[in-house]
Amino acid sequence: MGALLGPAEIRDLAAKLDVTPTKKLGQNFVHDANTVRRIVASGRVDADSRVLEIGPGLGSLTLGLTETGASVTAVEIDGRLAAQLPATVAAMQPEARLRVVHQDALTVAASDLPEAPTHVVANLPYNVSVPVLLHLLATFPSIERALVMVQAEVGYRLAADPGNKVYGAPSVKAAWYGSWSIAGQVSRQVFWPVPNVDSVLVGFDRGEQPGDEALRSRVFVLVDAAFQQRRKMLRQSLSGVLGGSARAAEVLTAAGIDPTARGEVIGVDDFVRLARTVLAAG
Repeated sequence: MGALLGPAEIRDLAAKLDVTPTKKLGQNFVHDANTVRRIVASGRVDADSRVLEIGPGLGSLTLGLTETGASVTAVEIDGRLAAQLPATVAAMQPEARLRVVHQDALTVAASDLPEAPTHVVANLPYNVSVPVLLHLLATFPSIERALVMVQAEVGYRLAADPGNKVYGAPSVKAAWYGSWSIAGQVSRQVFWPVPNVDSVLVGFDRGEQPGDEALRSRVFVLVDAAFQQRRKMLRQSLSGVLGGSARAAEVLTAAGIDPTARGEVIGVDDFVRLARTVLAAG
């Protein structure tokens, strides 16, 4: 095992680069080696993995990933951090396989990366974690699994089942791509600066997607409508996208869904069935 960054090294690097962690970019840097290695192990990263890391920051998690021998591509929006990261890693792990892409993760495309990733492992910026995950899963079908650290509230929502009080649109959209589960809690004390929210690790394993891009697009439109006004019956919440409440009730019944049910109690399979019914009706 090689050396990883500790609290002193993190602060020294930040001072050298004149980096003050910003709330706008959701920056909270991990400085605990045990937490880093726990994340890497939970992400099932090995020398054959092609890992995509989002928001590597000063490189704590990056070093944990590269020490496995994995090929790592790190996407960093902050130019100072993106420029420094290769030097930091090379100084501590000369044999590391690392490429750094200076870009916004919300716009990164296959053509921007040197290889198709098999894993996503990241301490995700809290303010954009769900949009980033959904963008990556849609853009890179090669991603087989992910292990991400996110705000606890977001993590529980991603992993929620129908009927759970935090179940919502992100839960359904995430479930389109595969299965999600909470992989552990993370102490606030392993971050600098210490965040004012709790964090969890969320694991993802890709499943077989229910259909093509046209179906996914239709499903996501229905999902957004169903959760726009929580606690409304589906025949009401979907009336705007299905041509009125009477028509919505008709389509829902044809799809085998109770028109008086609420979005919070139906799963991704139900939304898929509904979207297929809508598309078949023309």
